[in-house]
Amino acid sequence: MDLIAELHAWRSLCIIRAPHIADPVGLGQTLVEAGLPIVEFALTTPDAPRLMEQAAKVDGLILGAGTVMTEQDARDAINAGARFLLTPGLRPKAAAEAVRQGVPIVLGAMTPTEVADAVDMGATAVKVFPAARLGPAYFKDLHGPYPGTHLVATGGLHAGNAAEFLEAGALAVTAGSGVVSPALAAESRLDEIRLRAAEFVDAVAAARVTG
Repeated sequence: MDLIAELHAWRSLCIIRAPHIADPVGLGQTLVEAGLPIVEFALTTPDAPRLMEQAAKVDGLILGAGTVMTEQDARDAINAGARFLLTPGLRPKAAAEAVRQGVPIVLGAMTPTEVADAVDMGATAVKVFPAARLGPAYFKDLHGPYPGTHLVATGGLHAGNAAEFLEAGALAVTAGSGVVSPALAAESRLDEIRLRAAEFVDAVAAARVTG
């Protein structure tokens, strides 16, 4: 799986972080149908590997694991069907395990030094957090010294601001609780999730992306 190609095609991914996910299969299907097929299940969700195993059966779903902190987290997520991994910050051992297994990993970073460290650790892309606080111009600034580094904007993004980050050079933007809130996931309110996902997808499609 070429993660960069998929992110370039879809320009977005969805982060699911909730204390309970009632229907991982239905949730995955809903997001695929809405045009958000790249989906991260955060390992902070109780019993996340089992939920991922269920969601991995959904046709068209590009399943990843987020909040990967350790080498063991990386192994567990890959064994559960994760096709890519994400970390909240620089996690050298998790990165080394992903590289060893040939699985794409997106390492979290904020500062220019952390971006460089993430690349040195073998990151396929770098997740810049908290994007909304840093602002779109920060992505333009980062692309000065790091023109070839793939940046994913994460944190505080929604349909109203996602396009700005893409236009500033982000490879992709993340949809979080604004699309799949903990309550919606716990109560399996799939129709509402579908509407929110479609709104986010429309915003992404409207971005004037040149890269």
